Amino acid sequence: MKTDQRQRLLMILAAGAVALFVADRLVFEPLAGVWAQHSARITQLRKQVDEGTLLLQREATLRARWRKMKSNTLSSDTSMAERRLLNAINDWAQESHATITTIAPQWKHDADDHITLMCRVDASGDLDTLVRLLYDIESSPLGIRPQSVELTAADANGQEINMGVFLSGLVLMPAGKTP
Repeated sequence: MKTDQRQRLLMILAAGAVALFVADRLVFEPLAGVWAQHSARITQLRKQVDEGTLLLQREATLRARWRKMKSNTLSSDTSMAERRLLNAINDWAQESHATITTIAPQWKHDADDHITLMCRVDASGDLDTLVRLLYDIESSPLGIRPQSVELTAADANGQEINMGVFLSGLVLMPAGKTP
């Protein structure tokens, strides 16, 4: 092979290598990045479609559960809501044989469509009594749930226990009515 042909071949090969390098940097890498982004977006959309399909399949169950929960919320009339909560606390205390020492209700205006009745309940009794009281609160269909529970021993050997329970009750406001 002659020197001119060899130089021409080397220049063509060098130009081809540079062209491949430029094509890789300017075409293939950006396309690979776009492809990866599209693949990630497709995966995300498929996940959302699957979640939506599951929600549609459970729609009747979820709506029935929401209707039940909505029917068990406290009344939008604050005095009736407090009375219902106090009656429920008294019923739970009688069933569990716990001694209620303090009940401190307080209203919290969260948003236009709902308010919350917060209530601190202090009770005393033995461990079984207080466990039963907590069970009654938890299993009640009333729209109330315990937020926090504090237990302290009231005597030296721990037979008598004081419990503080912080309850919250949901009040849904009718459309057009503000708290």
